[in-house]
Amino acid sequence: MITEFTPWASLIGGILIGLSAVFLMAFQGRVFGATGVLAGFMTPQSSSDWTWRAWLLAGMVSGPLVYRLIAGEMPAIDVPVSNIGLIVGGIIVGLGVTFGSGCTSGHGVCGMARLSPRSIAATVTFMIFTAITVFVVRHVLGGV
Repeated sequence: MITEFTPWASLIGGILIGLSAVFLMAFQGRVFGATGVLAGFMTPQSSSDWTWRAWLLAGMVSGPLVYRLIAGEMPAIDVPVSNIGLIVGGIIVGLGVTFGSGCTSGHGVCGMARLSPRSIAATVTFMIFTAITVFVVRHVLGGV
């Protein structure tokens, strides 16, 4: 399993995520957490609350189409795990988001920027378990 080093794409992506978090706080007074946005979209408190969430989610899923307009082709997407691995990973992430009271975007981007002790602890936990997961998948299981 090869991991590509993509500093420019990663930098641009990080800047866009940061800007979106700043704009959401500036214009909606809300902290950006992707799972919170999705949960509020599924069970909105009001129509205006649903509208901004719908636009944000539409922007998130339309990225490949914007890329196609700019580059002339769809981005190459390679998922180096099995469907079972994706399902198990999704369940684990769902449990982590539930028990961690938020996701990486809420804790890692917004919470860390606000110096929230809970978000700092959550982000350190994410990073530790990411390293453990990569080690187990690549070196114990042989790149499932």
